[in-house]
Amino acid sequence: MDDQEKSSPAAPSEERGYGTGDDVGSPTTQQMRAVGQRRRDAERKLDQHLEEARHKAELPDPDEQKTES
Repeated sequence: MDDQEKSSPAAPSEERGYGTGDDVGSPTTQQMRAVGQRRRDAERKLDQHLEEARHKAELPDPDEQKTES
């Protein structure tokens, strides 16, 4: 081998069999929709829990009313 062959740059990704690189690792539309739906469901559930916690904080504790009498 001569010096030129030893110092040649690596082959492009197409030649190495890794694809074009344009869409490698990019999620599909269906995957993006699924992620969006899961996020909306999680946000809805969080809002529901926060609302329940607010209502619990607003209600007087029945045990405290008994001890105050």
